[in-house]
Amino acid sequence: MSNANFQLQRDSYGQLVLCTENGERHDGVTPVRAFPIAAPDEGISLVNYEGHEVAWIDSLSQLPLTIAQLIEEELASREFVPEIEQITEVSSFACPSSWQLSTNRGPATLLLKAEEDIRRLSPTRLLIADSNGIQFLVRDLSKLDRHSRKLLDRFL
Repeated sequence: MSNANFQLQRDSYGQLVLCTENGERHDGVTPVRAFPIAAPDEGISLVNYEGHEVAWIDSLSQLPLTIAQLIEEELASREFVPEIEQITEVSSFACPSSWQLSTNRGPATLLLKAEEDIRRLSPTRLLIADSNGIQFLVRDLSKLDRHSRKLLDRFL
């Protein structure tokens, strides 16, 4: 289904309802990103409560603003991937180690169990899993301050 062939709104319970061009109604749809880190605004599937895809969105920018905002609100309520802006302190350079961070969601503590929990997604992008299963993103290594890069280099 192309981007312009549906309407999206919230019902009285706050759930998303998709109405297709041919009159089909899908209650309780959920947006799912195909590439949440690499291309967060492209490739979004709308799935029904059974997990079946009912619509595909190539790009949020191609949608009417009101529909794009509904999808972004729903995604934000489901996803929690804080971005690391600064590493202020590391308890030890041996694992497990506790890291004190500044993120786009505020201060945080990350417990790194093993160096394997740091995954390189690209030459400049990292995904770090803490012991609680929270994924922390370093979107661009070059934008971290010198002290943060120095601490991080000890684990890479």
